[in-house]
Amino acid sequence: MSASAPITQDVLTIPRKLPDGPTNIVGLTRDQLRAALIAAGTPEKQAKMRVNQIWQWVYHWGARSFDEMTNLAKGYRAQLAEQFVIEVPEVVSRHVSADGTRKYLVRIAGGHEVEVVYIPETDRGTLCISSQVGCTLTCSFCHTGTQKLVRNLTAGEIVGQVMVARDDLGEWPEPGEGTGENGPRLLSNIVLMGMGEPLYNFDNVRDAMKIAMDPEGISLSRRRITLSTSGVVPEIARTAEEIGCMLAISFHATEDQTRDKLVPINKRWPIADLLDALRAYPKLSNSERITFEYVMLKDVNDTDEDARRLVKLIKGIPAKINLIPFNEWPGAPYERSDWDRIEKFADIIYKAGYASPIRTPRGEDIMAACGQLKSATERARKSRAQIAAEAGITE
Repeated sequence: MSASAPITQDVLTIPRKLPDGPTNIVGLTRDQLRAALIAAGTPEKQAKMRVNQIWQWVYHWGARSFDEMTNLAKGYRAQLAEQFVIEVPEVVSRHVSADGTRKYLVRIAGGHEVEVVYIPETDRGTLCISSQVGCTLTCSFCHTGTQKLVRNLTAGEIVGQVMVARDDLGEWPEPGEGTGENGPRLLSNIVLMGMGEPLYNFDNVRDAMKIAMDPEGISLSRRRITLSTSGVVPEIARTAEEIGCMLAISFHATEDQTRDKLVPINKRWPIADLLDALRAYPKLSNSERITFEYVMLKDVNDTDEDARRLVKLIKGIPAKINLIPFNEWPGAPYERSDWDRIEKFADIIYKAGYASPIRTPRGEDIMAACGQLKSATERARKSRAQIAAEAGITE
C-alpha cells in the first residue's frame, strides 16, 4: 500500500442554527432550564422547585407532554405547553440484527440523519451514540469518515438518542419503580463512538452527558460512559475535568506515517503529542484505565513488530487495548486481518501485561458494526475506486 495522506476536514465545525418557535426542554442544563422558566413567567422563588419537577418527569419518567406532569397545576401546564416542547429525534427506521443488535436511523432538525446502535450483552446493554452529522475527520478505514461533516448535534439531539433507545426498550420506570442501579437497566452504558468526533463538539457533548449522569433522571454513572476520540489533544484534559467519563483513543497505528493515513488528525497532533497528553490525563489510574482502540487491518498495522511497538509506546499508561477486527463496508479499501494474526497480536500485548480483548463484531448484517455507521441518504454513494483514491491508496 502506497499513499499520500488524506486530507482532514477543517476542525471548525458547523454550529446548528436554532429554529424559531417553542423552546425544546430536552438538552437544556438545569441552569438553562431555570433561566428559560423564569423568562417564561415562572416566579423566581419557584424556579428551582419547578426545574426539579419537570426534570424528573422528562428524564426519570420519560414524559413527552406537559399534560402528564400531574404534580403541576393545570394552568401552569398550559402555560408551559404554549412556550416549550419536549422533543426527541424522530426514528426513521429500526433494524434488528440476528445477534440482537438494534440500529436506529433518526432524523433531527433540518432533515439530517444519524445512526444509533444498541448492543445487548449478558451483563449490560451499550448504546453507541453520535455527536455530529457526518464527521469532521476522514479516517480512511471508517465508513462514517467518507461522509463529510454537515453540522454538530445539539445537546438535546445527543441525549435525545438515549431517550429514543429507552423508548424502544420500554425502559422508563413505572410508578413505584426505582431508577439508576435500583431499577430496570437494559441500557446501562453509553459510548460516544458513533458518527462524529465528540471533542470537536465538546460543549454539547458535555451538557448532554451531564444530563445523562444526573441522579434525578437517566442516572448513569460517569464510569458507565466512554468518550472515544481520535486525539484532539487540547480537549483531552477538559474531558476529565468537565465530563469525568472514561476515555478511549482511536489509535490504530504505531508509527506516524501509517497513522497519518488511517487517522489524518495525526498530522496535527502526532503520536508523541497524543501520548504526552494521555500521560498527563487527570483521571489516569489503574482503576480508570484509558482504552486504546486498534482496528486490525490486513498487511497494514497487524505485524508482530506493530504489537511490540504498541506496548513500548503506551508504557507507563494504565491501559487496555481493544482489538477490533475490521468491519468491511461497501467500497472499503482495506481487509480484515486473518484471525490467527489477530490472536498472535493479542498474545504479544497480553504477555506484556495489558488486557487485549478482541472485540466480537456485532450487527454486521445490518451495517451496525464499528466503523460502519453512515446516514442512509449518504450510504454507498461512492465506489470503491473513489474511496480508495480519496484515502490515497493505490492497489
